[in-house]
Amino acid sequence: MNRKKTYFNWSSGKDASLALYHLQKDDSFEIDRLITTINSHYDRVSMHGLRTELLKRQAAEIGIPLDTIPLPEQPSMEDYNRIMTNKLRTLKNDGYTHCAFGDIFLEDLREYREQQLATFSITSIFPLWKRDTKALMEEFIQLGFKAVVVCIKSELLDESFVGRELDASFVKDLPDNVDPCGENGEFHTFCYEGPIFKNPVTFEKGEKVFREYKAPKEDDSDATKKSMGFWFIDLIPT
Repeated sequence: MNRKKTYFNWSSGKDASLALYHLQKDDSFEIDRLITTINSHYDRVSMHGLRTELLKRQAAEIGIPLDTIPLPEQPSMEDYNRIMTNKLRTLKNDGYTHCAFGDIFLEDLREYREQQLATFSITSIFPLWKRDTKALMEEFIQLGFKAVVVCIKSELLDESFVGRELDASFVKDLPDNVDPCGENGEFHTFCYEGPIFKNPVTFEKGEKVFREYKAPKEDDSDATKKSMGFWFIDLIPT
């Protein structure tokens, strides 16, 4: 059987872990690389704030080689597209024909990904697409996955949610306007144990940090300087 050479757009969180779990059960795909964008200023996973050292340990326990893409602290879309285009050109030259994502229902994000990859004749795969997010969380927990919440959007969740384990209690406590999987960016996670891991990734919980970032402009005429706040928890490798 000729398996499709595939890399995974790896976030280090729950959705990516569950999507990888399902893809590894499909003999059509050969997933032999994890790709993760890194905030080069802090040496941490973009948006998640996870130390790169823990990301590397995670990939080692999964048993798939990791490839990181360094990005500036707050890259412009022009910078981001240039860096990603160069990386895609390299991946295509390495023989990759498919790329997998953990996205669930954001249509505009899927369209952007598909258009970006189509330029290089790379096919996008979305194993969790249009699945009910509450059912996905229940499946994630029932399969024995474990994750910790490493980042939350402060306008939707208070500080107490960051650093919590991703379990039934956490899901029950979420406000009605927050998606059970945080698919709209309400929260991000670090998955450290489960059926895709040889051994758990061990860590200690460190300090919580609040950071503000400039919100994306709606269009070129939007001159307002809006900001978004996020709580992060530092996970320290042990």
